[in-house]
Amino acid sequence: MKALEEKILKEGIVKEGNVLKVDSFLNHQIDVSFLEKMGEEFKELFKDKKITKILTIEASGIGVAVMASRHFGYVPVVFAKKAKTSNISDELYHTRIDSYTHQKTNDVVVSKQYLNQDDHVLIIDDFLANGCAIFGLIDLVQQAGGVVEGVGIVIEKGYQEGGHKIREAGYHLESLAIIESMNDQTSEITFRK
Repeated sequence: MKALEEKILKEGIVKEGNVLKVDSFLNHQIDVSFLEKMGEEFKELFKDKKITKILTIEASGIGVAVMASRHFGYVPVVFAKKAKTSNISDELYHTRIDSYTHQKTNDVVVSKQYLNQDDHVLIIDDFLANGCAIFGLIDLVQQAGGVVEGVGIVIEKGYQEGGHKIREAGYHLESLAIIESMNDQTSEITFRK
């Protein structure tokens, strides 16, 4: 998505440790009209898939998932929680996900009432680095007996192994922008062509 690449170049900040800060429009402050365009693009990329639910993980993927839902006929959006709260059912699907950004392991849960064997799921997330979050979400769908119809990513770090692993595992993965390299010294960002 050329518009996303341009927005990353204009507003993104490359930080030490290969961290791309896009909090001006994606994961702190949200540019709603731009997320609407991303949701429309995900619909175009997965238009041939039967989608009954969109699954993401809290928190930054929620906005994009909701906007994508609008274009898939307002299918429900389910977000995996990084901790079991007192108001969630004890009937849960559970997985563990290593967070590249936060350098910790999260216990991630989804209530069994929101995912089941009849669901055709589009997984959406803001970033893809090593693939742990996506494989964790795939695991939750598999526990429910549902079908993963595809994986939509806003920004893929193409120089890390996640995208390759997911595609190699046979999943339909579409990323709106794939970063080939970043340099925190020069702030240069190169996109995959």
